[in-house]
Amino acid sequence: MKLQNRIALVTGSTQGIGRGIAVRLAEAGADLVINGREDGEEAQETLEQVRKLGRRACFIAADVGVVAECRRLVNEAVAQMGPLDILVNNAGLQKHRPFLDAEEAEYDQVLEVNLRGPFFLAQAFARHLRDSNRGGRIINNSSVHEELPFPNFTSYCVSKGGLKMLMRNLAIELAPLGITVNNVAPGAIETPINSSLVKQPDKLERLLENIPAGRLGQPRDVAGAVAFLASDEASYITGTTLVIDGGLLWNYSEQ
Repeated sequence: MKLQNRIALVTGSTQGIGRGIAVRLAEAGADLVINGREDGEEAQETLEQVRKLGRRACFIAADVGVVAECRRLVNEAVAQMGPLDILVNNAGLQKHRPFLDAEEAEYDQVLEVNLRGPFFLAQAFARHLRDSNRGGRIINNSSVHEELPFPNFTSYCVSKGGLKMLMRNLAIELAPLGITVNNVAPGAIETPINSSLVKQPDKLERLLENIPAGRLGQPRDVAGAVAFLASDEASYITGTTLVIDGGLLWNYSEQ
């Protein structure tokens, strides 16, 4: 088990890609800190899946869009589970809004969760590793939209483009501490956020025409890449984005 005796904190891991990542890391031997904005059935389901694999796990509620909550999340994770080894900044959201109609509050909400949260979570995590004289892994769940324009989702694209440069800068600054920093960039993944798309055959067909692999991705497709980047096998990989999109990025066209 490649992540035996490692402890991972995965934000936004109560469902979708985040849950898939948490379960995959547990399969590789890691113990897990599950995070979401509030406890509930989804959080408990993730905990149950991780514990069925024989791994330790806890849930900590925190809003990663609030800096004080980011710092509390890391501190409580260490207090409950022990020294952390892996941080996966997975929590994220998007708002559909034409640019000319965009509102400040929506922009702020997207940037707070998608960019400010990863910034200050990474800072708290890296300080923890520095103070305990240990290396570690930071993996951000970005998007193909760190590269690809997405009309009517400008704030989302801004946040993911910023996350790309955050990753690159931190990779350079934190490398002397033995901390690697990388992004995964999913394309179209079948998760609850895309449930309405799956129910619209015409829209789904047009999207699939842009994906050379001919299918939507699954959370496990992203989770496997995260598990690799978290492992010792990826110890010399830092400052890069691993695209997981079935070829969509280089084949996409607006229709």
